[in-house]
Amino acid sequence: MCEADGDVGPLLHDFATAADREADGEKGYRWSYRRDFGPVRVVVVDSRCGRILDSDDRAMVGPSEAAWIESQVDGEMDHLLVVTSLPWLLPRAVHDLESWDEALCDGSRGPRLGRFGEKLREGADLEHWAAFRKSFDWLAGLLERVARSGDGHRPPATVCVLSGDVHHQYVARAHWPEPVDSNVYQVVVSPVHHTVPISQRMVFKLGWSRLLEKLTTTLGRWDKVPPLPLSWSKIAGPFFGNALGMLVLDGRSATFSLQRAVGASHQEDRLEPVTGFPLS
Repeated sequence: MCEADGDVGPLLHDFATAADREADGEKGYRWSYRRDFGPVRVVVVDSRCGRILDSDDRAMVGPSEAAWIESQVDGEMDHLLVVTSLPWLLPRAVHDLESWDEALCDGSRGPRLGRFGEKLREGADLEHWAAFRKSFDWLAGLLERVARSGDGHRPPATVCVLSGDVHHQYVARAHWPEPVDSNVYQVVVSPVHHTVPISQRMVFKLGWSRLLEKLTTTLGRWDKVPPLPLSWSKIAGPFFGNALGMLVLDGRSATFSLQRAVGASHQEDRLEPVTGFPLS
C-alpha cells in the first residue's frame, strides 16, 4: 500500500509490467471470483487477462484457473450464473467464422493464408470463445455436467451465461444431443452500446440465418474445425440501442426482461419494455 499523498505511478507501472509478462496463463492475480446469494451462485470468469495466446495451446483461461472454475460450480444451487464479458454463444455463423479463422491461423491452409487469418483475426476482433475452440468445448462440457442430474446431484433450474461486449442484446438457448435437466441460456446485454452501423447490424442479424450457417459450417469442415458438442437457438433479439436487462430469480423460477432507453432529451428519457419471458 502507498501513502495517501504518495505518487502511485511507479506502483502501477510495476503492476502493469508484471501483468504484461503473464503470457503463460499462470497469473500472479486471479480476477475470476465467486459469490453466493442464498441459493444463487455467481461465478465471474476472467475472459480477458488469463488468455494463453501460444498458437500450439490457445486457451481463454489457463489450466490452473480452469481447475479453479470447475471447483466452484459443484454443490446444490437453484440457479448458476456464469459471468464472462465475452459471449460464449455467438450468432452461429459468426461463431463458425471465428473457429475457422483460428484453424487458418494455425496453418490449416499453409503459412501465407495463416498470415491472412491473423490479420483478419486482429482486424475484425475475432476474439470470443469461438476463437478458442478448446476453451469453448471445455465450457460446454462443464455446463453440461452441471445441468445434468445423476449420482444424487440436483441440477440448478437454470444456468445462465451472462455477457456483453458485442454492443447489442440477444438471448439464446443451448441444446445438447442428450437433453440436460437445467435450462441453459446465453444472455447478452450491452447496456451502453457503441454506435453500430447498418452493415454490422446486418452481420449480427444474418449471423442467425440457417442458410448462412450451412455455408459457414462447410467452410469449417474444409479446414478440419471439430464438430460442435452442442447447438443453440436464438429465442430473443437481436436488439440494438442502450438497454437494461433484468434477471429476476425467485426460488427455482427465473424471468428475463429487457428495457430500452428512449427519448431525445434528459426530460424525456425513459425506459420502455422491449421483451420479457420466463427462463424456467
